[in-house]
Amino acid sequence: MREGCALVTGSSRGIGAATARALARDGWPVRVNYREDEAGAREVVEKIVAEGGSASVLQGDVADAGDVARLLEPGEDGPVLVLVNNAGLRMDGLSPQLEDEQWQRVIDVNLTATFRATRHALTPMLRARFGRIVNVASIVGPRANAGQANYAASKAGVIGFTKTVAVEVARRGITVNAVAPGLIETSLTEEILDGEMTKAIPARRVGSPDEVAACIRFLASEEASYVTGTTLTVDGGLSA
Repeated sequence: MREGCALVTGSSRGIGAATARALARDGWPVRVNYREDEAGAREVVEKIVAEGGSASVLQGDVADAGDVARLLEPGEDGPVLVLVNNAGLRMDGLSPQLEDEQWQRVIDVNLTATFRATRHALTPMLRARFGRIVNVASIVGPRANAGQANYAASKAGVIGFTKTVAVEVARRGITVNAVAPGLIETSLTEEILDGEMTKAIPARRVGSPDEVAACIRFLASEEASYVTGTTLTVDGGLSA
């Protein structure tokens, strides 16, 4: 195991929580980040410790540049060598009705925070000549979904950002990839999940956070050292 730790933003629940536990099973000390749900974050840490892993709780709003810098500071657990940019936000509405604040907040949380965290993480990764960055995008990035112009723009930006940074650092032992979940059963999607939407999925079911976390776990592993600049779609065939 490398001398360092993993940071999973927005990991008090859902995909982030499942990812934090998956990375801890691989031996990474995990920084569990939350903005408001401290109880959820502490529960994730308790589960990791109960499974024999190591984890700590870090509060911070990824839309705040100062908080992002603090989350990435080297600590007793070493530098962040695995970064999962998972924190995300939806503020849906048809384009003519979207307010500036709805647009900007989603861009700040989903895209700008990914850039800032990646920028801070790359310095110690370049020094270590090892790093794994996995950005949580969405099938809505490349695939239209009415009412989500801000969310789609942010996730398409994440995919483009992922490819570009991957090319920039590929020779230094650092991989940068994305996962694009489809309909996954989390608090972010609970109000849009219904039977009609499920019928559109070839697998005829929604996905689980653990299924997405398994893909992130692979991309963060040593075995994925030749996989970079790609987006792994996890959607039960919805975008096939």
